[in-house]
Amino acid sequence: MDQINVIPFIDIMLVLLAIVLTTATFIGEGRLEIRLPESASQTGSDIPAAVEIAIDAEGELFLDTEPLPIEALGARLAALDRATPIVLRVDAATRFDRFVAVVDQLKARQLDRLTILTRKS
Repeated sequence: MDQINVIPFIDIMLVLLAIVLTTATFIGEGRLEIRLPESASQTGSDIPAAVEIAIDAEGELFLDTEPLPIEALGARLAALDRATPIVLRVDAATRFDRFVAVVDQLKARQLDRLTILTRKS
């Protein structure tokens, strides 16, 4: 026996690779680079399908990953039902007045099913 048959080893490695790829979970936290502020009382993030509003570190506003000026936010929110859940992701470096402006827009349209995402400290 001069040679080693490596085909069974390759078969085993391919099966193991398939098992790893099918059992691994690939979860991303949004598509925008937003560093969430920390909160000691954070709860689970199992939020049903919702409209996501995000503000990045430069103060840019995004509605479901679509860039949007703050002036156009009111018109887009007016089209939503009052029972629509809203998820607000704000970068920790964002100026507070941008956050307040968005919350004021939500209050003016009585969209009170609001969740503010944080990360656990």
